[in-house]
Amino acid sequence: MAKIAVIGSGAVGCYYGGLLARAGHDVRFLMRRDLAAVRASGLDIRSPEGDFRLEHVSAFASSEEIGPADWVICSLKSTAFGAAPELIAPCIGPDTRILALMNGLGVEEQIAGWFGPERVFGGMAFVCINRGQPGVVHHLRYGRVTIGHHLDDAAQVEELRAMLAGARFDVVAAPALRAARWEKLCWNVPFNGLSVAGGGIGTELICRDEELRPLAERVMREVVAVANADLAAAGKASRLDPGGIVAQLFALTDTMGDYRTSMALDYVAGRPLEVEAIHGNVARRARELGVAAPAVDALYALVRTADLRRRGLVPAISEAEAAALSD
Repeated sequence: MAKIAVIGSGAVGCYYGGLLARAGHDVRFLMRRDLAAVRASGLDIRSPEGDFRLEHVSAFASSEEIGPADWVICSLKSTAFGAAPELIAPCIGPDTRILALMNGLGVEEQIAGWFGPERVFGGMAFVCINRGQPGVVHHLRYGRVTIGHHLDDAAQVEELRAMLAGARFDVVAAPALRAARWEKLCWNVPFNGLSVAGGGIGTELICRDEELRPLAERVMREVVAVANADLAAAGKASRLDPGGIVAQLFALTDTMGDYRTSMALDYVAGRPLEVEAIHGNVARRARELGVAAPAVDALYALVRTADLRRRGLVPAISEAEAAALSD
């Protein structure tokens, strides 16, 4: 069994780390908000695939307490990614490997720059999941994780796949990590973005509204165009099929019910959004490659401004001002 450090124990880190701990691995969670609750009462996973509770959880306040591990699962929000080097470093030994289970573009490249490319893997989770009370995770639907190696080393990917499958993950090995990362962005850019631009709406409204659904599709097709240009520029043979991936992702989203994206929840709560990693990096990559992506650009600008306004970092009309101006 492996010693696994989970750096970033939010809903995703706790859920997948919990599966690995249930399978018998020595999983050690770096926790902040939930630390006291988990130490006192364990970790409670509520899932349509079967609820389970980990009574005794190895939860720590610092990476130094965890020490070197066989695997590091980095599931930080991209807004906290700047702290990743110092959080991961104490868990790195000569043979440690790192799985970046995160949203956004360019994640693996940054980790490879810090710790070397040969030990870096990427994981894209297509999962409906939210954090509840401290120590409680609500897994609502799905849960598939697509994994790949930064250098597309198939043998290493298979080793990771076998470990995750043994913990009852729904796991798929991607022959090309970069293409898999873009596939996840095809969903994240339109649905996370529109959930915030709409003021904190769910996926059901986006899919049913006669204006929002075609807009989401237009954004998705632009992401596909940027993805294929990026894959070509990187010398990768993989390409995304525009018609196929759009139909597939909308069919999946239509079955979700009124799912609240993580970005919508962060927006309503006034927390920083992952807008730069998801929308900003895609918009900037499109410009670098000379690919026209006007809908992506517009959505990025709207979500970025909504994020800043919600956190009080840019001026906005107050209710008192509005009342005074309307008199």
